[in-house]
This record gives sequence, C-alpha cells and structure tokens, in this order.
Amino acid sequence: MKKIYHLIKKEFLQLRRDKKMLPIIFAAPIAQLIILGYAVNMDIKNIQLAVYDLDKSSKSRELISNFTNSGYFTFIDYINHFQALDHYLDYGKASVVVVIPNDFEKKLSGRKTAPVQIIIDGSDSSFAMASLQYTLLILNRYSQNIVLELLELMRYQGLRVPQINPQIRIWYNPELLSKNFMIPGVLGLLLMVITTLLTSLAIVREREIGTMEQLIVTPIKPYVLLTGKLAPFVLIGMIDVILVITVASFWFKVPIKGSVILLFLLCIVFLLTTLGLGLFVSTISKTQQQAMMVAMFFIMLPMIYLSGFVFPIENMPKIMQAISYLLPLRYFMIIIRGIFLKGVGIKELWDETLLLFLLGIFIFSLSALRFRKKLG
Repeated sequence: MKKIYHLIKKEFLQLRRDKKMLPIIFAAPIAQLIILGYAVNMDIKNIQLAVYDLDKSSKSRELISNFTNSGYFTFIDYINHFQALDHYLDYGKASVVVVIPNDFEKKLSGRKTAPVQIIIDGSDSSFAMASLQYTLLILNRYSQNIVLELLELMRYQGLRVPQINPQIRIWYNPELLSKNFMIPGVLGLLLMVITTLLTSLAIVREREIGTMEQLIVTPIKPYVLLTGKLAPFVLIGMIDVILVITVASFWFKVPIKGSVILLFLLCIVFLLTTLGLGLFVSTISKTQQQAMMVAMFFIMLPMIYLSGFVFPIENMPKIMQAISYLLPLRYFMIIIRGIFLKGVGIKELWDETLLLFLLGIFIFSLSALRFRKKLG
C-alpha cells in the first residue's frame, strides 16, 4: 500500500506541475457541459413563418393567430403574390409558408373541407420534420375546435354525439424538455472523454520522457504500478462527476430523481471500461498525438454515435444495433438517464449494470494483460 500511495502522490505532483492540464481536467468538463447543455437542444422554437393569405377573412386571421400564439412560430411577413414564395424560401427568410385559399371561410361556413397548403424548407430534415409536426398539431387543433363548435350546436338541438376524451399523462419528463434528456447523457460523455484521454496520454507521456523505463527497473510489481497509475484518474473522474452533477442541478435545474449514491457507484463501474480503454490505447500508441487520435476516432466517436446519446438506437440499421451492444456507453446512458429522469433503482437497472460490469472486467483485464506484457 505504501508503494501505491507514493505512486499516486507522484501522479498528482506531476499533474500539479503541468499547469495546462489542470484546466483541462476540471474546467473543461464544466465548460463543455454548459456549451452542450445549450447547444444540444432538440426543442425547436421560433420557426420563421410567412403567410400567403388569399382569403383575408376572420377565419384565416384566426388560423394565423393559432400559429403565432403557439410559441413555436415567429411571424415574418405576409406574402403578396405567389411568385414571392420562392424568394422567402430560397433566401432563408422563412422556413414554413402557409397558403390559405380565397374560399377558406366560405367552405368552413358551408361545412365543407377547406384545404390549406403548407410549404416547408426541407434542407434540414430534422428541423423540417419538427416544423411539420408542429404545423399538423396546430391545424388539427384548429379543426377540432371547429368540430367541437358544431357538436355544441347539435347538442343544443337535442342530439347526443359520443366523444372520446383522452386523459394524457406524460411520465418522467412532463415538460418534454430536451435538456432533461441530454444533460444526463453529457455526464456520461464527459466522463468517458476525460478518463480515457487522461489515462492514455499519461502513460504514453511517461514513455516519451523516459520515466516509464525508470519505473520498470524498480522492484515495483506490475499490479502495483498499474494501480498507482490509474487510481488518480478514478479520483479525478469522481470529482468531475460531482462538478457536472452540481452544474446540472443548480444551473440547468435538471432534477436527480434517483439515488445519488447509486449514481456514484455505477459511475465507478463505468470507469472500469473507460480506464481499460485508455490503458489499451496507451499500449498501441507511441506518442501523445497518436494516442489522442486513436482514442478519438476509434473509441469515442463510435460510442457517441451508437450509444443513443443523440440518435435513437431503434432507428439504426440492424447491424449497427448489434454493434451497439458491445459499447459500454450504451448501457451507461440507460443507467444514468434512468436514475436522473425515472428515479429507478438497482432492481430496474440490474441487467444494464451487470452487462456494463462484465464488459468493464473484460476490457480492463485484456488491457492490463497487454500493459504487463509491454512492461515485460
């Protein structure tokens, strides 16, 4: 234990001397969380709306007010002639154009179907899909109000019309805020990036400056050296977890509905995989630049894309879904979002925890064996 203590002390002294590394370890995660917390936002608002109103009636103005009062659309301008539609869409002045025909109110008053044309800029498919969903929601709501008015009139005439009255309850994220979904995922992402990079770079740096050879010739057993090298990064990872949770809770107001203790314990389980991957990268890299490139392009980016951090795994091709089962971050995303949003415990997360633990043991053991072989 004394040897391990001195190795850990040596690592912290080395980190303290490197003044450029300290901001990366502790300040960078907070900065990244704040940037990602605001930038990675799937809540689409302020959709630019232009209207080509040929009817210019009270009903058409009522429909337009439904768009502008929804909170999703920002009214830009009225279009005066049809040829101007291209101008608004081509120059990005409007993302959605609503075309109301000149007999809109007449058809509604005559209890006929009134068509409304919706033109959407589809260059950004995700933005266009959200705009389409909001547009259909507003139009359906407007149509339902017309039907309800008709039903009320029929009721006064003594007719009873059966209706379905849905009672909708949204669990876990009732406000449907994307930050409540994304920010817990950012915690897992930052924990992976910081610990994997630091582990790989620290060991490669020892080899570059020649101190690794000095450690090898000392009577220190490989497991003692390995423990002394990795223990500081476990502590750094847990400090980053505390910082990120604090910012998420007090800055972004994302509640933690589950057990914080369970969250910390499962973060340690996740660290088995990230430290193991960092250790593996250090055994196949000769320079710090090479270690950073390998870690980024062959480990981190695939995990970000295939873990469900942003893109739903269910929408991926079958082969990509199968590959995602080999990625530790997939299971940790389920765990951390379950604790943050659903408040579930180890009983509900047992399958993901067990798979993450077994994957961590496997990765760490292989990396440790390869590291010992390199020492030999």
